[in-house]
Amino acid sequence: MDQARWRKISDVPLMVVSVVFLAAYSIEVIANLQGHASDGVEVIIAITWLLFVIDYVVNLVLAERRGRWFWRHLLDLAIVALPLLRPLRLLRLVTLLAILQRTAGRTFRGRVVVYVVGSAALLVYVSALAVLDVERPLHGATIVNFPDALWWAFVTITTVGYGDYTPISLEGRMIAVALMLGGIALLGSVTATLASWIVERVQITEDSSQAATRGDLRRLSEQVDELKAMLAARDESPSREVDKG
Repeated sequence: MDQARWRKISDVPLMVVSVVFLAAYSIEVIANLQGHASDGVEVIIAITWLLFVIDYVVNLVLAERRGRWFWRHLLDLAIVALPLLRPLRLLRLVTLLAILQRTAGRTFRGRVVVYVVGSAALLVYVSALAVLDVERPLHGATIVNFPDALWWAFVTITTVGYGDYTPISLEGRMIAVALMLGGIALLGSVTATLASWIVERVQITEDSSQAATRGDLRRLSEQVDELKAMLAARDESPSREVDKG
């Protein structure tokens, strides 16, 4: 089995695993689970992590140039190497975005649109989870429930930053920086996609206009040729009558 076939086989299972992980982590953070309930969710999260590890190892083994693949997929290594850092667990959802991009469609713009929309929604949601996870236990924290965390994520990704909710921990501020950088990158992608669409529409309009102009010129040329033929035929008719006379 080659790596391409493995990725084709594993795409759907990994997508399911990513969704299960996101659901488990969401329940744990939003419900603020404690005790045995939290332990049960942690078991589910650990299982999803193990499946990500298996996928990483299989991809590394099947890669034709393992050294090159390793250096080009350091983010994949981070996804499986940082299971104990709670906010960084969310890096596993990068796999979900990659699968969405590969299955988004054949056109480049279709992939970009799906990737941007999916990335924006997922980035806002997981950033809200991560910041709530690290901020809620702290004394003096302003982000202590999920609606506030979600509002904070929305205003941060758009770089508006009203300042009504702000992280006070180092981890929370690092999450904020990553979210702002992600928002800027997504805005650039949206702008580039929109510009590409406008250029394409203008090009289509120009091509249609040029085609119509060429058609008009061709019909005009044909009419001129017909008129010349009629005039030539009329000029020849008197000559023939004189010759007969």
